[in-house]
Amino acid sequence: MTTGKDEESQMSENDGKKTLGVRGGARPGNVKQSFSHGRTKNVVVETKRKRVVVPKPGAAKPGGGRPGQAGGDPSKRPAGISDAEMERRMRALQAAKAREAEEAEKRAAEEKAREEERQRRREEAEAKERAEREREAALKAKAEEDARKKKEAEEAAKRAAAEAAQPKKEAAAPARNLKAAPAPATPERKKEREERGRKGRDDNRRSGKLTVNQALTGGEGGRQKSMAAMKRKQERARQKAMGAPVEREKVVRDVQVPEAIVVSELANRMAERVADVVKSLMKMGMMVTQNQTIDADTAELIIEEFGHNIQRVSDSDVEDVIQQVEDNDADLKSRPPVVTIMGHVDHGKTSLLDAIRNAKVVSGEAGGITQHIGAYQVKTDNGAVLSFLDTPGHAAFTSMRSRGAQVTDIVVLVVAADDSVMPQTIEAINHAKAAGVPMIVAINKIDRPAADPHKVRAELLQHEVIVEEMSGDVQDVEVSAITGQGLDELLDAIALQAEILELKANPDRAAEGAVIEAQLDVGRGPVATVLVQKGTLKQGDIFVVGEQYGKVRALVDDKGARVKTAGPSVPVEVLGLNGTPEAGDVLNVVETEAQAREIAEYRHNAAKEKRAAAGAAATLEQLMQKAKDDENVQELPILVKADVQGSAEAIVQAMEKIGNDEVRVRVLHYGVGAITETDVGLAEASGAPIMGFNVRANASARNTANQKGVEIRYYSVIYDLVDDVKAAASGLLSAEIRENFIGYAQIKEVFKVTGVGKVAGCLVTEGVARRSAGVRLLRDNVVIHEGTLKTLKRFKDEVKEVLSGQECGMAFENYDDIRPDDVIEIFEREEIERKLD
Repeated sequence: MTTGKDEESQMSENDGKKTLGVRGGARPGNVKQSFSHGRTKNVVVETKRKRVVVPKPGAAKPGGGRPGQAGGDPSKRPAGISDAEMERRMRALQAAKAREAEEAEKRAAEEKAREEERQRRREEAEAKERAEREREAALKAKAEEDARKKKEAEEAAKRAAAEAAQPKKEAAAPARNLKAAPAPATPERKKEREERGRKGRDDNRRSGKLTVNQALTGGEGGRQKSMAAMKRKQERARQKAMGAPVEREKVVRDVQVPEAIVVSELANRMAERVADVVKSLMKMGMMVTQNQTIDADTAELIIEEFGHNIQRVSDSDVEDVIQQVEDNDADLKSRPPVVTIMGHVDHGKTSLLDAIRNAKVVSGEAGGITQHIGAYQVKTDNGAVLSFLDTPGHAAFTSMRSRGAQVTDIVVLVVAADDSVMPQTIEAINHAKAAGVPMIVAINKIDRPAADPHKVRAELLQHEVIVEEMSGDVQDVEVSAITGQGLDELLDAIALQAEILELKANPDRAAEGAVIEAQLDVGRGPVATVLVQKGTLKQGDIFVVGEQYGKVRALVDDKGARVKTAGPSVPVEVLGLNGTPEAGDVLNVVETEAQAREIAEYRHNAAKEKRAAAGAAATLEQLMQKAKDDENVQELPILVKADVQGSAEAIVQAMEKIGNDEVRVRVLHYGVGAITETDVGLAEASGAPIMGFNVRANASARNTANQKGVEIRYYSVIYDLVDDVKAAASGLLSAEIRENFIGYAQIKEVFKVTGVGKVAGCLVTEGVARRSAGVRLLRDNVVIHEGTLKTLKRFKDEVKEVLSGQECGMAFENYDDIRPDDVIEIFEREEIERKLD
């Protein structure tokens, strides 16, 4: 019997010929195959029949031999399946049917639950609708009852009024009867009266109709009345019918009046009509309109006339909206300390902060020196959060160091171990003492071979800074920003000092902070770096800072990430100002934008008046003296544009220090942001160069500067800018004339020469005599003449110079009073360029 692959074609050998296996039993036969070009081929094939499996007698029936099942009926069982396999399949089939039954029951239960939920919701909606209808019916019934009562009251009032008027009519009737009797009612007169009454009724009926034109124009060309006016009219009519007084009770108000107020604003504060206020002012003889301003005294008279009370306020009262809240001790929470790094330039302040932050800030500063106040937050390994301020050490940034000391809690004084105490180190010590903040001395560059920390401690003694090693109370730590030595000790010292100070603030109040730095960003507009001191600054807060105000559009932390809030001791960049504030201004959050604008305008006007008053305070004599002094002083005008407010301020302060009694630098204008056409126009009008510090001119400004010949110089390091301006100012100084004595000659004889005058026969006793040199005539060691030589001869020849020990002849220009034994001093003048210190 053939077994195996029933459904595949098999090939076998038959009498040396290939045969093809076909399904079915072994039945040989011939098949003719046709190919292309008429070729054919006979092939012997064999067909195989389908295999039929017959069960052995007495074999066990799968599935227990139950009749009607495939397992019990061998004829219905698929071929090639064993009894065990058949049993497994039957069990799987039963399990599947059981699962289907369970799922059907589950679906039926879920459907029933959904139906019940829908029924419950329908019932709730119907109940709610019934309750709403009942409530509306109750309200409607109440309204109808109120209308009915109101109508009854009005009818009763009308009846009372009619009854009161009836006796008067009855009393007046006889008098009218006495005057004239009515004419007899003829049919014509009666018909005329009926016609007149019918016409009047038609007119009334016609006038009662409301047309579209009347509805839009409010009647016959008049203004349409508001609903409130209609209600007031009905109320007056009702009170008149009831016999009550029509006039409303006067409301007395407290009216706040500043030193000057607009008429319309005064009427608004009194809640009176503007026309009435203007009419009262005209009665007083003041012909004003509603947009004109009156003083407080006039406003007081008007307020008293209208029966109100006046409250005088000054312009400065607008700042009272800034809450000066004293925080309760229960609301105070611990805050991170604000640590300011101070010290001399190049002593490693920023490098030390980099080592703490594991960042690279120095590489981002031009020339490797800090020219802005940097604000950062650092989280130590112990989990403590510290806020650091990095101040510049250059002499020009004095105001920046002062600001850093004013907003800080702890000052870290960085002193290089190989350079010791320097001028800016002393200045930083004074700032810290003036601010009254504790100090920690970080002796940096301890890894240098020339490091001498003992010398640093000794020199600090001269400035009343006594470190702990010398029995003082100022902590000192030896550190190295390069190797990282002592950084952990420095952080521990800061944390210990902060723990002693017990720094706390209330985060749940309106924010208050200090502007550390401000700049005008091309893409983001005015940006201020703010150190929050009290409360929490949130996105969307309305604030006022100095003479500027705004709404917090975005907050950016020291890592450049956007944040939603900033709590106490957190430095953030604030976007959303209307202008660039001054560094050092205080930021306060207020309630409304109107308050912020009012405060900013008041501060701006006050500052402008202060500047004007300072300019007008000088007397006439002082102005004349200043003008006289200015005649003798040459000025170098310049314009300064910088990237941030602090740098501009530092440059202006440095420019003010350049100069002496003969020359000085005058800063015509300074500002923050790119160089514009306006700056170029001002520079061209005043003949001044433009100094750009970390900013550039825009395209239109560059083209205008090239056309008008305005010089624009760019700088990124403040050293270079100061040196260039100092060199330019030195060029205005007059050159120094230095005299070099080159010889002396003594007059032996005096000769008279025709056409020349008196000629001195001289002997050069010292040095050399030159014809181009200057000479002085000395008699008894007193200078009696100073001039130049007209001629210098040796024998009869004109010579350029005569050496010591030789005789020569000399004649002076326009001077003949020479005598024997006089001494001639010979010198040369040399011009030396002067430089400013």
